[in-house]
Amino acid sequence: MIPDVNYWAVVVATLSTLVVGSVWYTPRVFGTRWMRLAKVDPKAAEAAGFWPIVVTVIVSFLTAWVLAGAVYISWVFYEGSFFTASVVTAVLLWIGFTAARFITHDAFEGRPPALTTLNLAHELVTILVMSVIIGVWPPSGV
Repeated sequence: MIPDVNYWAVVVATLSTLVVGSVWYTPRVFGTRWMRLAKVDPKAAEAAGFWPIVVTVIVSFLTAWVLAGAVYISWVFYEGSFFTASVVTAVLLWIGFTAARFITHDAFEGRPPALTTLNLAHELVTILVMSVIIGVWPPSGV
């Protein structure tokens, strides 16, 4: 079986990560706290230019595409609401892959638990926004 994917939803979900990240990491929200916890030098971050954004768009597209495919497979398997399949699949994938891996790596790298929590929360919000977009915009024929 090849999952049916709505590529317009994938593109919009990809772009949503830029919106979520821009709001999340603004100094008025969590940006200042994140920079302090992660020991990010603002001048060095600014000097990096647009390449981190390019990388973010590429990996966000891959995440949205894989999520859309996984949602379709889970929807076919469990039936029911495509929207519910989207949100539940996203949360389960976040728990099993993102959260589990972040916690493991951060523990071994000695990162502060507050940084791990902040980054995990950002990833959860990001994946939930992506799943809502994919869930309300299923492939044709669903």
